[in-house]
Amino acid sequence: MSQRNSEDIKSIREGVRALCAEFDAAYWRKIDEEKGFPETFVSAMTQAGWLSAMIPEAYGGSGLGLAEASVILEEVNYCGGNSGTIHGQMYNMFTLLRHGSEAQKSYYLPKLASGELRLQSMGVTEPTTGTDTTKIKTTAVRKGDKYVINGQKVWISRVQHSDLMILLARTTPLAEVTKKSEGMSIFLVDLRETIGKGLTVQPIANMVNHETNELFFDNLELPADSLIGEEGKGFRYILDGLNAERTLIAAECIGDGRWFTEKSSAYARDRVVFGRPIGQNQGVQFPIAEAHIEIEAADLMRWKACEEYDSGQNAGASANMAKYLAAKASWEAANACLQTHGGFGFACEYDVERKFRETRLYQVAPISTNLILSYVAEHLLELPRSF
Repeated sequence: MSQRNSEDIKSIREGVRALCAEFDAAYWRKIDEEKGFPETFVSAMTQAGWLSAMIPEAYGGSGLGLAEASVILEEVNYCGGNSGTIHGQMYNMFTLLRHGSEAQKSYYLPKLASGELRLQSMGVTEPTTGTDTTKIKTTAVRKGDKYVINGQKVWISRVQHSDLMILLARTTPLAEVTKKSEGMSIFLVDLRETIGKGLTVQPIANMVNHETNELFFDNLELPADSLIGEEGKGFRYILDGLNAERTLIAAECIGDGRWFTEKSSAYARDRVVFGRPIGQNQGVQFPIAEAHIEIEAADLMRWKACEEYDSGQNAGASANMAKYLAAKASWEAANACLQTHGGFGFACEYDVERKFRETRLYQVAPISTNLILSYVAEHLLELPRSF
């Protein structure tokens, strides 16, 4: 875990902060007001090579690990931005990188590294199953040299700004498999060729400026070589990427948390009421201090998860606990920051309310806190499965 203080990590922090300095609070405020997409920011991050950090050098990337990637996303949020607009490229790529054929990797990874293509979207969640992924109803039926897809997905992000999407569909009916986690497969969908041709996209308005959608598949035809890995093993492939996803989300929350604590501390030092800085009052300073402590603790678990993942160990427990701790800490830091600012915290010009809304998401997604607790209870404490 000493890697967190290495010169490489420090260099990454400095580089990302320098780029983010070009996209100030006014930029993100305008994007939020317009419910727009930060295309200029995403392009700048791509061209600087930050989004190809984990792609091997042989395919045009930097060949870095999860630890370095987590720092990139942490710094974006710490600088006041929203890395939810770019994190999909990081963790969606894992499925292709770890389970794709050499032909798929040789064709797609260099294009992802250069920015010619974007892989920002993953289609797993469905309206009737939620996080009960093994019960998904979207089907993929092999017909000759094609798979025919039918079904529905929901909360699928960044489809409008992605060229490719990772899709999980059931290739063997649930009633015909011995384990409910079997019989699902992963496909790489070219959105440029499929939207309006068997795939319909319906945007979902939401409380955060998070571009997300409902998808409808109506006899969508995919070439047989869209299949990633072995048919029927898709659920296991997805789990590989989810440990990385949870660790990266934890890093984003840590970035948020540090933004909130610095913002509230600065305001509490400067804001004078009743002839003294409000930060002199324990009722103001204690919640900020508590948030700082919890963020630092979550950070330690983040580094443990990164270390395990990058060394090839099973990082499931650490990744889940890092995400739980970091999401909780950032939310508490957000509450403390809003309370410290009082009425001004609700004013858009202070950016607190925007970041408040953004960090609240991570109590719910990409996995809810309750599911993490059930994972820990079952897998670490050997308690009976609760569902």
